[in-house]
Amino acid sequence: MKKIFVWNCALHSASDVVSDCCAHAHIGVGRKAGLPDIISITIVITRQKDEMTWGFVTCGPNEALVVSGCCYNKPLLVPGGRAFVWPNIQCVQRISLNTMTLQVESPTVYTSQGVPISVTGIAQVKIQGQNEEMLLAACEQFLGKSETEIQHIALVTLEGHQRAIMGSMTVEEIYKDRKKFSKQVFEVASSDLVNMGITVVSYTLKDIRDEEGYLKSLGMARTAEVKRDARIGEAEARKDAQIKEAIAEEERMASRFLNDTEIAKAQRDFELKKAAYDVEVQTKKAEAEFAYELQAAKTKQRIKEEQMQILVVERTQEILVQDQEIQRKERELEATVRRPAEAEKFRLEKLAEANGNRVILEAEAEAESLRVRGEAEAFAIEAKARAEAEQMIKKAEAWKEYKDAAMIDMLLDTLPKIAAEVAAPLSQAKKITMVSSGQGDVGASKLTGEVLSIMIKVPEVVKGLTGVDLVKVSIMLGSIPKRLLYIHYCFQPSPSTPHEDIKYTPLETFDGIFVHISNNTLVF
Repeated sequence: MKKIFVWNCALHSASDVVSDCCAHAHIGVGRKAGLPDIISITIVITRQKDEMTWGFVTCGPNEALVVSGCCYNKPLLVPGGRAFVWPNIQCVQRISLNTMTLQVESPTVYTSQGVPISVTGIAQVKIQGQNEEMLLAACEQFLGKSETEIQHIALVTLEGHQRAIMGSMTVEEIYKDRKKFSKQVFEVASSDLVNMGITVVSYTLKDIRDEEGYLKSLGMARTAEVKRDARIGEAEARKDAQIKEAIAEEERMASRFLNDTEIAKAQRDFELKKAAYDVEVQTKKAEAEFAYELQAAKTKQRIKEEQMQILVVERTQEILVQDQEIQRKERELEATVRRPAEAEKFRLEKLAEANGNRVILEAEAEAESLRVRGEAEAFAIEAKARAEAEQMIKKAEAWKEYKDAAMIDMLLDTLPKIAAEVAAPLSQAKKITMVSSGQGDVGASKLTGEVLSIMIKVPEVVKGLTGVDLVKVSIMLGSIPKRLLYIHYCFQPSPSTPHEDIKYTPLETFDGIFVHISNNTLVF
C-alpha cells in the first residue's frame, strides 16, 4: 500500500493525492491494518491540515531554492523555478541572486612611490545562479546569512585587493590609466570571489584623493600645459582667422574683378552685337536700294550659267563625236596598216630565220672546208719539214764526213749574203751627201772603199770565229786571181741620179781583181 501511495504522489496533482490518501486510509481502517497503514493515515491527516503550505514551492528569477533532506545526497538547487517539498522530511531554503552594489573605499594607501592616496571604487557583484558549482559554494558559505552580511564579506575582499593593486602602481599610473587599474582589481578580486560563488559583474574607479596636494600639483602642471595650449590654440585660431579673412578678402576682390570683367565683357558683346545689327540694317537698306540691279545681275548670272551649261553639253557631244572618229580611224588603221605590217613582219621574220639557217649551214660548211684544208696544209708542212729534216740529216752526215771542207763550202756560200747585208743599209738611203776635206778619195770611190774595207775584214773575222783562213784556202784552190766574186749589193741610188747615169768606173785594182759598179752590183 505504501509503494502505491508514493507512486501516486509522483504522478498526480495535490488534490488527487489527497483523495487517494483518503481512500487508502478508509481501506486501512476497515481492514484494521498494521503500523504502516497507521503511518499513512497520519501523513494524510497532516496534509489535510497544511494543504496550503506544503507541496510545490516556487521562486522568482532573482533567487534560488535549496531543497535538502530526505531522498537527496546533496541539496537540490533550483534557480528561478519550482520544487516539490515533503514536509517534516525535507527542508527548503532561499538564497538571493540579486546584484549587489558595493562602494569599496581604501583610505590613505601608500603607492609604490610612497605617496598616500585614498581611492573609492564601485563594484557590482552577485551570486552566480547559472553555474551549479558556484551556486553550491555560495550556499555552503552564505546560506542562512542576510544580504548585508554577504555584501560585507564581498566588500572586505574587494577592498583588500584594491589596496594591494594601489601599492603596486604609481599615482600617475592610477590617475592617468584608470582602466588599467580597474582591470587589475577586477581580475584579482574575481579569482577569489569565484571560489565563494560570487561573480564580479563590474568594477569602476570612482574617485582618487590625497591629503598632501600631490594630485593638485599634477593638476596645476597639467593646468599650466592646458592654459599654454589654450593660448597657443587661441593664437593659431587668430592666425587662422586672419588668414581666412585675407583669403575671404582676396576672394571678394577676385569676385569683384570677375564681376567687373563680366560687365565689361557684356558691354563689349553688346557693342559688337549692336555693330553687327547696324551692319545688317545698313546691308538690308543697301539691298533694298539696289534690289532691282541686284536682281538683274542675278538674272544675267543665271543666263550665263545656262549658256555655260549649253556649251558644256555641246562640248561633251563634240568630244563624243571625236572619240567615235578616233575609234573609227583606229579600226581603219588596224585594217590598212597594222595588220599588213604584222603580216610583213611575220614574213620577214621567217625569211630572216631561213637566211640565218642558210648562213649557219654555209658557215658550218666553210668551217669544215677550212678544217680539211688546214689538215692538208698541216700534212704538207709536216711532209716538207720531214724532207728538210732528212736533207739536214744527210747534210750533217756529209759535213761530218768532209769536216773542214764542208765548213769551207758553207762559208763560201755565205759570203755573198754577208756582203748583201753589209750593203743593205745603203740600198735604203734615198740621198747620200758626201763631205770631204780635199784629201783622199771622194764620191763613189770613197763609198765603195768603205764597203771594200769591211769586206776585207770578213776573212779575219771568219778566221777568228772558226779557225779557217779563207785567203789560204783560196790560194790553195788557185781560184782567187781568176774568179770574180759577185756581191749583190742591192744598192738603190738617189732618185736624182738615174741608173742610166751610172758609169762603169774603175775604183781600185787589187791582186788582179777589178772592182766597178754596174746595175746596183759591185763586181770584183
